[in-house]
Amino acid sequence: MRILVTGATGLVGSALVPDLGREHEVLRLTRGAPRSPADLRWDPDAEALPREPLEGFDAVIHLAGESIGARRWNAEHKRRVRESRVRGTRLLCEALGALARPPRVLIAASGVGWYGDRGDERLTEESDPGTGFLAEVARAWEEAAAPAERRGIRVIHLRSGIVLAERGGALEPMRRLTALGLGGPLGDGRQWLSWIAIDDLVGAIAHGIARDGLRGPVNAVAPGAVRQLEFARTLARVLQRPAWVPAPRFALRLVLGREMANELLLASQRADPVRLRETGFTFHFPSLEPALRHVLGR
Repeated sequence: MRILVTGATGLVGSALVPDLGREHEVLRLTRGAPRSPADLRWDPDAEALPREPLEGFDAVIHLAGESIGARRWNAEHKRRVRESRVRGTRLLCEALGALARPPRVLIAASGVGWYGDRGDERLTEESDPGTGFLAEVARAWEEAAAPAERRGIRVIHLRSGIVLAERGGALEPMRRLTALGLGGPLGDGRQWLSWIAIDDLVGAIAHGIARDGLRGPVNAVAPGAVRQLEFARTLARVLQRPAWVPAPRFALRLVLGREMANELLLASQRADPVRLRETGFTFHFPSLEPALRHVLGR
């Protein structure tokens, strides 16, 4: 197959491209100057994309977007987060929808932030949307793929949780703090965390390409969601460090701001990967401790 990937240098893309490249021809759609014959250039801020370079692909995987947690939220950063996802997705999907031979499938990144803060509720792909900034962004992000759906392209919205990888992503600051003996509960630690090992996320994307009946929202999370306190204790056990230093809600809100702390660290999302299981996907790391030991080489 010929597969096009945006966001190929990010946490997920950097693992996905070489994995898919073992069996398929994979090209990268990049914002910067092409550095190899496998690179095509695009400008997500343009009014339209040239169509000719996009012809002839069997699948497109769209992962590009401004980092959500890279800096403290303010109006400008939130605008960039939203526009990089919504405008970039709409631009790409309008171009794909106008092709003479569009791809059979588009897998577009989304997130469990779509559900908002839901306490102990079990969240399936059929659950109602949530509220808050991240939920609003995720809804607009998914809706921006409408031009591709109207063209008959099979679209999957990959609602991923925390991605566990050796370097980068949300696990990196957690690992550093825990290694210093500063791990522990965030707030009361009772909020649910939905997570997935990078290997399983890459596998879920390949699964989505191969399963013609899979479309719409897909919870890309392991079946073993845990409470944040259990996550902290498990990570500490893997790193052989203590996990007793609490981070009270007021301190998190003081450091990050109320909205960012509430949505990134204190929100509870107990997502269930119903559609992956129903379509026969096998998780290599369904439980947290083996997943952490694998990605951290422990």
